[in-house]
Amino acid sequence: MPRSKASTARKPPPKKDPPAPPPQAWPIDSLERRPVADLLPYAKNARKHSAEQIDQIARSITEWGWTMPILVDEAGEVIAGHARLEAAKKLGIVEAPVMVASGWSQEQKRAYVIADNQLAISSSWDAALLKAELTDLRAAGADLAMLGFGAAALNKILTGKPGEEG
Repeated sequence: MPRSKASTARKPPPKKDPPAPPPQAWPIDSLERRPVADLLPYAKNARKHSAEQIDQIARSITEWGWTMPILVDEAGEVIAGHARLEAAKKLGIVEAPVMVASGWSQEQKRAYVIADNQLAISSSWDAALLKAELTDLRAAGADLAMLGFGAAALNKILTGKPGEEG
């Protein structure tokens, strides 16, 4: 008795779930403005900002405008940009540019609060290039105090010798 075609055909392998899509390259891709009064600092933000640093950031916003939005969740809780928020309050700015991190879990938001601060700290300067840039900026009449370095740090970078703040 001849075999039927159905009995000799190979069965397809069982279907597998498709692989998970890669993380979005731009999970936050729209900018909006929100009232500063509606933005809520994350209560457990471990990064502290001195009054001097808030003053520096306020001067930066005054000089160059708002160049980096505040990152918030859907409810307006700040994930990144606590110091910019404080500087905006100091300057009396009513609305701030924000980007909303939609759909992030609580753990993702909490981890990013730390990562946003620590990742920048982990970098270093190319001393020769920094000295050259600062020297050129000073020669062009730029106010080097706007850059966030204290007087002693600037002196050390520019001369190689420790200096006194003052």
